[in-house]
Amino acid sequence: MSMQEKPQDGKFQRRALQVPEAQHKVMTYATALEPEEISLSASCGRYLAEPIYAPHPFPAFNRSGMDGYALIAADTEPCSNGEQVWLEVIDNIPCGTVSSRTVTSGTAARIMTGAQVPEGADTVAMLEVTETREENGITYVGLRKPQQAARNISPAGLELREGDEILAAGRLITPGEIAALAAFGVHTVKVGRRPKVAVIATGSELLEVDQPLEPGKIRNSNSPMLEALIREAGGEAVMLGAISDNLELARTKVQMALESYDLVITTGGVSVGDHDIMGDLVREHSGEMLFNKVAMRPGSVTTAAVRGGKVLLALSGNPGACFVGFHLFARPLIARMQGAAEPFLPEWTAVLGADYTKVNNFTRFVRARLEVEEGRLVAYPAFIDESSVMVTIKDSDCLVIVPPDMRGITAGTKVSVIKLPGVR
Repeated sequence: MSMQEKPQDGKFQRRALQVPEAQHKVMTYATALEPEEISLSASCGRYLAEPIYAPHPFPAFNRSGMDGYALIAADTEPCSNGEQVWLEVIDNIPCGTVSSRTVTSGTAARIMTGAQVPEGADTVAMLEVTETREENGITYVGLRKPQQAARNISPAGLELREGDEILAAGRLITPGEIAALAAFGVHTVKVGRRPKVAVIATGSELLEVDQPLEPGKIRNSNSPMLEALIREAGGEAVMLGAISDNLELARTKVQMALESYDLVITTGGVSVGDHDIMGDLVREHSGEMLFNKVAMRPGSVTTAAVRGGKVLLALSGNPGACFVGFHLFARPLIARMQGAAEPFLPEWTAVLGADYTKVNNFTRFVRARLEVEEGRLVAYPAFIDESSVMVTIKDSDCLVIVPPDMRGITAGTKVSVIKLPGVR
């Protein structure tokens, strides 16, 4: 074998890892970044760095669930025999006030939804089941049906008791979590820092988005896509532009990025061609190569290495493969670096909406769209799901997982799908 042949042979010496094994290798280095304290109003989309416990019970008091009258249930027992019971109204309690009166037998208090139930009362009768009359300047409320104790009252601590965990560490903060924390007066939270993710595209064929098309050239669509995906995952994208197929230039730029940022993602240059420089760069002995081939389609050439404790993730330059590779490897890595308890996208079960005839020796992740039909979740594969195809990315909200032992799948077959983020 000549010296000229050795580098190319080296590129083909790749052992394909199964996707879960490759994910495990990458996630081993997904260390949660240091937390930072931010205002509750700025916390949506962030991950809690520590659990939060209830400083008081919720509700903090016995709360009326209805507009009506707070009274003692036993006073209405005569209604069981067809009698009408009349009770003296001793107070009117709007929301936000606390009555100074105690409800005793034969009395009741007018109360609004959400107001604190007065002492002595053990039930709230709905306004709709009552009637009123006045005698000598005194208001009475009448009832014809017996009332059950504890009806229409949310007791103190019904939802959470003092000291109960409101939210666990690693929880993604959404509007619901913000409402819960605000109810307890939690106005600042500790969250995982957003990782700074450097993005580098490689390829002498690349043009910037605003450049006119030239013969043999293509516009760099992967970098804007990765920028958006990183932001969607909660990271801060740092765009370092595109570089030509120059190994020395790539080495310098990648090393600078690894020293300056939390994660480095490249796109392109990981195949086995003469100008695929990222494959050459990763094989250099300045760091640990985690893998340089994954048993998946698209994106089998996805590559990962560690240098100085930082992960370098080299994704395919083909748009479809870059998109899939990001969701399988980069997104969970970014989520875990923020402290996410569940960094991986959810897997659902769906029914295939159309025949899928493609056969492969590797697990295939097929771009697809989900529909709900007759109470079933149906996944329709993209009409073109080749690695190099870009346009079907915009129409996909899931990835259908096709194991290699399935030699084509007919419509109606149950399949596993990875639900992609966002709403389409």
